[in-house]
Amino acid sequence: MTPRILVTGAGGYLGSQLVAALAQREGDAGRLLAVDVRPPRADLPAGVAYAQMDVRAPELRALFVEHRPEVVVHLASIVTPGPGSDRAFEYSVDVGGSENVLRACAAAGVRRLIVSSSGAAYGYHADNPAWITEDQPLRGNESFAYAHHKRLVEEMLARARQDTPQLEQVVFRIGTILGERVANQITALFDKPRLLAIQGSDSPFVFVWDQDVVGAILRAIDDGPPGVYNLTGDGALTLPQIAERLGKRCLVLPAGLLRTALALLKSLGLTRYGPEQVDFLRYRPVLANTRLKTVFGYTPRLSSGEVFDLYLVARNARKA
Repeated sequence: MTPRILVTGAGGYLGSQLVAALAQREGDAGRLLAVDVRPPRADLPAGVAYAQMDVRAPELRALFVEHRPEVVVHLASIVTPGPGSDRAFEYSVDVGGSENVLRACAAAGVRRLIVSSSGAAYGYHADNPAWITEDQPLRGNESFAYAHHKRLVEEMLARARQDTPQLEQVVFRIGTILGERVANQITALFDKPRLLAIQGSDSPFVFVWDQDVVGAILRAIDDGPPGVYNLTGDGALTLPQIAERLGKRCLVLPAGLLRTALALLKSLGLTRYGPEQVDFLRYRPVLANTRLKTVFGYTPRLSSGEVFDLYLVARNARKA
């Protein structure tokens, strides 16, 4: 029988696609509770129960206990901060909200927890290996809120695996998500007249199709083995390769010059990005997906290059 499923962050870009995919499967819609801080979307599938609630809310535990989900998919986090966001708020949602979800899972006797983490949890470091596997340490830099918070959440999850082994975990360290409708901080870089590059670094990107992320989560809901998995398409694209596909040129700057310029611009309030962004551009973690394919049993349908091309076709169509 289809398990009872609860999805946090159900109104977001990824959550809404997962809810739609689950609603299309026979028997899933009536056993699904979608949870989000926002009101339900107009395209919420028929038969899907919806609860408007913040993952930080004390009432979350009672909601879990009432609905008794067998599987929880935790997607709620701050990926692209809004204009009024700050570090304390982002921490409260990313880390505090995840802790609240864990406690609610324990109270409701949840069997399996599926969490969307990120390759950013590995951090942006000069000594990152060329291809990062799941046995590498998590060193999400404190200077990057998203990377640091993902690391802290994963450390919390690791403790929970020791303290509550009856709660199975599937943790996906996801690469840069692309799809036909995606728009985020990364795609904003591709809209610039020229792509900013650091001298001496190809800054490879690993991309994953949004439908492959949904597909992997569906497998985790069904019978995919517990564990931690890098979730990305095969291969990577360097910044020069991306620029070539976009028909643009790279603006190549020495790291020191860019660091100084960003520090000045941020001090003048002309950009929200500080000198730490140099490491973000220069030392991007490049995820190996071998374990995803051989242990978890999911092979992404599109490679990094193929999903970028799909994104590009859709992007050009919107601008036509």
